[in-house]
Amino acid sequence: MSDDEKVAKDLVETLKDGERGFAAAAEKLRDSDRAEWAATLQRLSEQRAGFRREIVEMGHEYGDDVDESGSVAATLHRGWISLKDALTGDDAGSVLGAAVTGEDHAVSEYEKGLEKDLSAGFREVVTRQHAAIVAARNEVKALQIAD
Repeated sequence: MSDDEKVAKDLVETLKDGERGFAAAAEKLRDSDRAEWAATLQRLSEQRAGFRREIVEMGHEYGDDVDESGSVAATLHRGWISLKDALTGDDAGSVLGAAVTGEDHAVSEYEKGLEKDLSAGFREVVTRQHAAIVAARNEVKALQIAD
């Protein structure tokens, strides 16, 4: 398996988890005293879906099937978010804290991918998406600080 294919599979898993996590967080906040945050989290969910589609389509162009189910580690992270929410009563600040944790993981996955020997075209995509994910993490952290 090429580095491109391995990194693509890892990032697709991470992006699926981010898409689901942000959508779930947005849903939890829609009827809270921080409903305005729901729109931001929904936008980030949609961003992750777009990034995932971009990587999957690029993989298909090269004959790779990179669209697989979420990773065990990510499944555990989703479970941790559910547990944390249950313990805190879906407090908006706790939901954002869980989102920041998820974003820290996503940034780390992109940085690991960028350490690999990627083709020029794929490296360009990963670099661009990495910058957007760092910006998203900072945006969520800013909401958390403002809370």
